[in-house]
Amino acid sequence: MKGLGLVVLGVVLGVVLSVGARWPRSEVVYRSDQPATVAYADGSRHVLALVRERALFGESHKIFAGRDPGISYGHWVDIETSATSVKSTEWTSAGVRVLFDTGHELFIPARYFVGGR
Repeated sequence: MKGLGLVVLGVVLGVVLSVGARWPRSEVVYRSDQPATVAYADGSRHVLALVRERALFGESHKIFAGRDPGISYGHWVDIETSATSVKSTEWTSAGVRVLFDTGHELFIPARYFVGGR
């Protein structure tokens, strides 16, 4: 009976380690810092990032825009497209435009990421 308990414990530990290795995690796959030639009313420096989130059953992508260089607090946009590679970003006083390698474009107005959002 003790041997069976050890086998069950081994299986449970194996499953826990497998799940833990694939647990949700985020990875910044593209980053663009606001150029010095563009200024916003809050006087802060801003960043845009494409973040890949991996979960147990797949992955998703989000765009972050905000003044937090740690890419945690700011404006998030879920993207549902195969465009997972950024070709370029264009920062203007009106906002930031993201151009993907597939030809898709995403524009985020400055009012959504200026002021700490």
